[in-house]
Amino acid sequence: MRNRHNFELSPKLLLIILTVLCGALLSLSVLFEGFATPFTNIAAVFIIPMQEGLNSVGGWADDRVHSFKSLKELQAENEELTAKVETLEAENESLLSGKAELSELRDLLSLDEEYSDYKKIGARVISNGGGNWYETFVIDKGTSDGVAVDMNVIAGGGLVGIVSEAGTNYAKIRSIIEDESRVSAMVADTMDTCVVRGNTESIFRSGTIDVSYISKDAGIKDGDELVTSHISSRYLPGLKIGMVSDIEADSSNLTKSAKVTPVVDFQHIKHVLVITDLKQVPADSKSTD
Repeated sequence: MRNRHNFELSPKLLLIILTVLCGALLSLSVLFEGFATPFTNIAAVFIIPMQEGLNSVGGWADDRVHSFKSLKELQAENEELTAKVETLEAENESLLSGKAELSELRDLLSLDEEYSDYKKIGARVISNGGGNWYETFVIDKGTSDGVAVDMNVIAGGGLVGIVSEAGTNYAKIRSIIEDESRVSAMVADTMDTCVVRGNTESIFRSGTIDVSYISKDAGIKDGDELVTSHISSRYLPGLKIGMVSDIEADSSNLTKSAKVTPVVDFQHIKHVLVITDLKQVPADSKSTD
């Protein structure tokens, strides 16, 4: 077998050959005008389009990079703006809540001045049993603050209810809309007496509770104001209850019945005033709630 010798061109030799070739071509282009024209045309046909293509690809890639950066910046700005909007909304809700609470406290101050003859302490509602209406609820003041059972509670323009239970640092209030509630009342103008009875079904449906035992001869009419009666055993006299409507004669024709719309909003009670004066009734007196 014959030995085969592989021909290898060393890098050094290749560099020398290319250098000589470039020199020769440069010399020929100088000596002979137009000699390099074919090579220029070849470059124009193949190299320049390739260069333009590379430039286009580079430009497209650069645009995509800038677009990506812009998108990231926009996303970051959007997240920042969203966070600011949420913060502003929370601050707005807090301001609205504070405004409503301030309005309620102003109402209590006005009520305090209206019933200035009675001693009172302010309290905050801490529980209402989870319902939408304040039939019964708990306040944050108790016996250690001077609160006792049967003390009257007012808010929102008039009578809320009465203290039914008192602990050291809390008290439970039974409102006048609760089914078991009974309040001896009278018409503010005529002094005709009646009884206001709680009715949760009626308050839920129409915003009213019941009035009964109105004398058939009473000069009561729609729009008259009811207040607590002087003959009540537990409620102090003159506390506003609400406005009368829907007056009608009972089947016996001896009495009348009606509805009363309370002056207190029993869906929104946050603060109340507890009147610390208790009703004093002679032991031999016959009276109602």
